[in-house]
Amino acid sequence: MAVVKLVLRKKPNKDGLLPLTLRITKDRKSSFIYLGYHISVDDWDESQQRVKKSHPNAARLNNFILKKLSEANDHSLELETQKTYVSPGAVKQKIKPSAGSTFFAQADLYLQRLKEAGKYNQYTADKPRVKHFKEFIKNDLAFQDMTVAMLERFKAYLQTKHNHSERSAVNHIVMVRSVFSHAIKDGVIDAKHYLFGKGKMKIKFPESSKVGLNAEEIKSLETVALAEPANHARNLWLFSYYFAGMRVSDVLRLRWSDFQNDRLHYAMGKNDKSGSLKIPEKAIKIIDHYKAFQQNKADLVFPELKGVDFDDNFITQRTIAFKTSAIDKCLKNHVAPAAKIDKKLTMHLARHSFAQVASDKIPVQILQKLYRHSSILTTMGYQSNFTTQQTDDALDAVLNMDDDKKQKPAKPKSPTRKPK
Repeated sequence: MAVVKLVLRKKPNKDGLLPLTLRITKDRKSSFIYLGYHISVDDWDESQQRVKKSHPNAARLNNFILKKLSEANDHSLELETQKTYVSPGAVKQKIKPSAGSTFFAQADLYLQRLKEAGKYNQYTADKPRVKHFKEFIKNDLAFQDMTVAMLERFKAYLQTKHNHSERSAVNHIVMVRSVFSHAIKDGVIDAKHYLFGKGKMKIKFPESSKVGLNAEEIKSLETVALAEPANHARNLWLFSYYFAGMRVSDVLRLRWSDFQNDRLHYAMGKNDKSGSLKIPEKAIKIIDHYKAFQQNKADLVFPELKGVDFDDNFITQRTIAFKTSAIDKCLKNHVAPAAKIDKKLTMHLARHSFAQVASDKIPVQILQKLYRHSSILTTMGYQSNFTTQQTDDALDAVLNMDDDKKQKPAKPKSPTRKPK
């Protein structure tokens, strides 16, 4: 049978207080349920599993924990009588405190797990979205009380009151969906309360135009004379472009050991797909520029992430975001004006530029391998933003057809014969 016990976890909060939890142990495996209270270790009686009288709210807290402990044991016994084997995780799902079933309680847990997983970009994007939804709702609410109409009003609120774009408003709704999915996966709510899908809330992103640099602009970028640090920013951009629009996060993570037998071997950070590409001659010139700074084979090629603890994924992603912002600022303010490029030059534009130059010249199956997309449909959808040859030819054909009709002399009419 599962053993349920009240314990203090060892990780303190910012005030140095320890979280009060229920520990469920079965077959030497444990799960923990956080009860939402933190106390000092000096106020906890471990042997009696009680809050000491030294705590100002000792009586209330002890009544609360006795109630939770009784509920936990009752639910555990109920499960044990229904099934031949019950995991500690199953007991946890059964006895999880009902307070956690509210939307913002789960939203806070969702954000916490993003941070723990090192997903800096998603964490920093979704944190203000949760805040905006709190401002709109004003009070916490149960998942069961949420409706599609409420989400539609939230979307309109963002666009009218805060002047958010359609895409930004949709991203807020995606955050709500993520919290729903998180809560359903944890067993906090039933899937029947899910507000998304067929006949419910539909999420559709607006189409956006993607424009890259053309061949002439890339040539200008390659040949313009630049001093540091603009030259370094230009090198990073061109290196990304030469390797089929490699993402900046992958460029900055490259090590000298990734270059073997005249090929670049690396795993894409976004989907962990690995592969190799031939090193173009133009890329070799860039690589040679940084060889003077190489300390060993495991050293990073580019300097932005040197000294970063790669075991801390959150710090790594945060550093990449900060460095990318600085690179983009240099590209915009120094590189683009020098190369006489009037488009918004960013590292991500290298990916769009490769797709635009490739356009109809490379089969979509090859582009899928270059981009390392999991599905060819993703490649087709992405490349459709840049593939214009067929539509251009069709437009020319129609317009030229009208011109041909105007320029072509009319055939002389055959003389009519008079009846005899």
